[in-house]
Amino acid sequence: MTKLPIGVDINHLIDDLRIFSWEAKDIFLHYFQVVKDKKNIMSNEDINDPVTHADIKVNKLIIRRINEKYKNVSWDILSEENVKLISEKRNFNAEWLWVFDPLDGTRDFIQGSENYAMHLALNYKNKPVLGVVLIPSKGELWITDGKETWYELRDGMKRNFTNSKKKSFKELTLVTSKNHKNLVLNSLVEQVKFKKVISMGSIGCKIVSILKGESDVYISLSMPGQNCPKDWDFAAPEAILKASGGSLTDLNNQDIKYNQTKFQQCGIIVASNNRVNHKKLCDYLKDVIRVNDLYPLDYF
Repeated sequence: MTKLPIGVDINHLIDDLRIFSWEAKDIFLHYFQVVKDKKNIMSNEDINDPVTHADIKVNKLIIRRINEKYKNVSWDILSEENVKLISEKRNFNAEWLWVFDPLDGTRDFIQGSENYAMHLALNYKNKPVLGVVLIPSKGELWITDGKETWYELRDGMKRNFTNSKKKSFKELTLVTSKNHKNLVLNSLVEQVKFKKVISMGSIGCKIVSILKGESDVYISLSMPGQNCPKDWDFAAPEAILKASGGSLTDLNNQDIKYNQTKFQQCGIIVASNNRVNHKKLCDYLKDVIRVNDLYPLDYF
């Protein structure tokens, strides 16, 4: 059974996360309609780090719900929004820490694309142990209790999913970012010659596409000194992928580390649907990078 803080029951917690998530879905769909009506939903004007009213509303909703329901539980909440509030002192080194992204895929949301998600994971000693990924546009709530992963529609019934894991490297489909272009990653993709490459926003949506068998691999590649994804981009997607038999690691097949400097997840991160073959995939990608001198491998 998944370990939880004293006094927290896993079934009750999952029930609560389910309720909180569907409340968030209603907020997203309201503002998504506002976007389609071509009305402004922006909370700031920073094109490099856009924030919408939906981000703010969902951030407040989920944090308030957790704090109201679990007043005496020893955990804290790290979110993309509250980490910016330097004056608000929080214990981000807490043994139990919620890692929360109220809106992953903000640019897609603003553009009217349906590839956006909400991520919420519970980390224990800086490792995700359970979490949810909500895909509002599809009405899908992906859940892991730390042992298995499933998804639900709003009727609450579990939905089964299958994906084919027995594929050679040449048969793999890569899912990559729609809005974050990377010339080095493009060069790697050309050299690997994946069978197919699809693009979409939101890391949560990409990982769900792997779970559904629509894709097999996701690669995040950040050049040294440039912007990187953050903890809240990966924690919940990692939780649902690993509990389904997949893997998400750095290029050396090592678990990614949370709660590092500025919560950054830099370098090369690889996600795949097959834990058994994941190391072979990482080694293969590393060989392609080394032969073609695409990336400074000593960065790791």
